[in-house]
Amino acid sequence: MAGTPTEVQGPAQATASVDVDGASDNGARSGDLPAPEPASSTTTARPKAASPSKRPARKSSKSGGRKTLAKKTTPRKPAVAAQQAKYPRHAVERALRIPQAIFDQNAGKPTTLADAAKFATGGSANGAFQVEVSSSKKYGFHKSDKGSLVPMERARSILYPQSETDRITGLREAVLEAPDFAQVYSHYRGENLPDSEFFVNALRDTFKIPADKIEEFVEIFDESMRSAQLIDASGERPRLIDVGRDDHVPGAMAATPKKVAVASGTSCFVMQPFGGRLGTYYEAIFKPAIEQAGLTPVRADDDIFATGKIMDQVWRGIRQAKVLVAELTSKNPNVFYELGLAHALEKPVILVSSNQDDVPFDLRHIRAIFYDTNDPFWGQKLIDKIADNIKAALSNPEEAIFRADGTG
Repeated sequence: MAGTPTEVQGPAQATASVDVDGASDNGARSGDLPAPEPASSTTTARPKAASPSKRPARKSSKSGGRKTLAKKTTPRKPAVAAQQAKYPRHAVERALRIPQAIFDQNAGKPTTLADAAKFATGGSANGAFQVEVSSSKKYGFHKSDKGSLVPMERARSILYPQSETDRITGLREAVLEAPDFAQVYSHYRGENLPDSEFFVNALRDTFKIPADKIEEFVEIFDESMRSAQLIDASGERPRLIDVGRDDHVPGAMAATPKKVAVASGTSCFVMQPFGGRLGTYYEAIFKPAIEQAGLTPVRADDDIFATGKIMDQVWRGIRQAKVLVAELTSKNPNVFYELGLAHALEKPVILVSSNQDDVPFDLRHIRAIFYDTNDPFWGQKLIDKIADNIKAALSNPEEAIFRADGTG
């Protein structure tokens, strides 16, 4: 019909298209593909169609300043996921809020997530609450069971201690077993923490803490270590206390001695290297363990060195000892010589080593204690084991005696 505008297909009739990134558009982004403008009533000529022989269908071209949809595009590479934080996102005492609410309001029974949120915050189990639940779980304060939260004994011992050491022991176990905290503590224990710049670099490069979380990590780590009395701040820089070896440091937990009835003045002779790290074990490990067992600790260089030959003093110390302790780690020749003298006198000896390979094969039938310095609680555990083994040797010495005639 003359004078009638040319009819075109409107945007409402257009099918869904694909943008140059390969993502489905479905008309969701306005302005990406503008609708064709209606033809003017005065326009009589239409654009000339390209010849198929000259313009292959998949060949790209320009139309209105943008690429046609027929262009073959390269899919965009997926974005790399942000590195996730493994450490608890709350300080250790803050993470006790949820188990405490369950103990107080549900008698410590398994509790649904919704009820736990209501007990702890009076609100719902939103995202922030679930992060707090995760922190509590990483400290070992609760476990999940069939969709419910179940408070653990560790949380109970901290919140409702039955002895003077329950609370601090529970807090220490919690922070030293938490992800990332355990690795950082193990690396620096017994040492001063480095200056801020170097500490940040180590956290990022060595311990792989996400860069955007380092400031938060430092704050939570510091607060949690202080709550567990694992930081000695008396010097110029904070120092991480080495559990089991640094109980003399102010603020550290002291062991409660366990006495056993033995004759006054009875001694326990310690055979160990005098130098290096092993040399420090006498004050930190062996002496408190022997005193815990109710005996008097004696070591040649500390207690019986006097005028005369040192071996005369060693010989007397071995002969007078009721029980002996031998540190075999590093296979020190002097220690093995003294051990031979003790065996010749058929004295009960407690063997101690950080690995089984340092205990000779023909001595492995004798009572021995192995320890792992990678365990953050190794020191206190070793003290208790030595004390228990000394008591056992006093009551049943045959198990700790080497018999030269092959009967032991």
